[in-house]
Amino acid sequence: MAYYSIEKRQRADGTLRYRCTVGVKEGGKYVYRENRTFGKQAHAKTWGAARVAELETLGVPTPNDVGNMAVGDLLKRYINDPNLGGKAGRTKRYVLDMLLDCDISEVLLSDLSTSHVIEHCRQRNGAGAGPSTVNHDVSYLSSVLASAKPIYGINYTSNPATDARPLLLRMGLIGKSRRRNRRPVSDELDRLIEGLKARSGHASSIIPFVDILNFSILSCMRIGEVCKIRWEDIEETQRVVLVRDRKDPRKKEGNHMFVPLLGEAWDIVQRQPKTSDLIFPYNSRSVSVGFQRVRNALGIKDLRYHDLRREGASRLFEAGFSIEEVAQVTGHRSLNVLWQVYTELYPGALHSRFDELQRKKV
Repeated sequence: MAYYSIEKRQRADGTLRYRCTVGVKEGGKYVYRENRTFGKQAHAKTWGAARVAELETLGVPTPNDVGNMAVGDLLKRYINDPNLGGKAGRTKRYVLDMLLDCDISEVLLSDLSTSHVIEHCRQRNGAGAGPSTVNHDVSYLSSVLASAKPIYGINYTSNPATDARPLLLRMGLIGKSRRRNRRPVSDELDRLIEGLKARSGHASSIIPFVDILNFSILSCMRIGEVCKIRWEDIEETQRVVLVRDRKDPRKKEGNHMFVPLLGEAWDIVQRQPKTSDLIFPYNSRSVSVGFQRVRNALGIKDLRYHDLRREGASRLFEAGFSIEEVAQVTGHRSLNVLWQVYTELYPGALHSRFDELQRKKV
């Protein structure tokens, strides 16, 4: 039996929206659901009543009927696909789940247009999302739409997310992320370490925040990598550790790499208790949250945990390591990023080198 229900929802900007859900139950179980959101309750009621009448007359649509499939239905297939959503990284999975809760997910695939994509980006921008963040929405939505025909056999080949991109760029709603060059300055790092020591001293705390912070800097690893390295991946003779599946935009899996544990990084590892297969058996999110809370309590502005990776690379440059040598620690496949770090540290390095060569000629 078909039915409809209406839920009142409030957007981030305070405006009210009405989500109408239409469904069909058989034997006490749902066999079909769809929903759409409206600005007025009366419009939601009208659509709900009309769809119930259609379902009672025509029956439940087939799974691949594009005329009755919403963007959200395709999103769910993609997310639940072990070869697609199942292999998505944390950022992509977060964005896909977020899109499911946005108005655009309720638009029928057959109706989806560039104007819907632009409106979604406007709403996200109005809620405080920056151009680089909204750019992720558009990129991942485009990937999902492109999968409809070749992967799921859905008769849908349009891609309004891709079509909207030039307009969104001109409107300033999407754009590239700004390259960060933030490092701890003055006594920020000392204050953070003291604050993290105090946090680790709490009776309920089990995370060695200071060791992990120092190891993150010295090894130039991402916090997700730090919390995944295993005792069995330590090579004692060369003092290296195998970091599995390092982040690479061109390859999602199999990016294993031996990373040298220089100086105190090796000592930090050796003093960790062997209570688990993991060297740092802690949730990376919990480590980041602990760092953020101490940072905020200290009033330190705009310093992210990931900035410690840049701090580590900068220290290696300052110690005299070459770009190629630093890449062996950081895992950068392209040296362009490290070259930018180097030139920001030593903007006059080429002038000094040129002057030195000139003196030798004389």
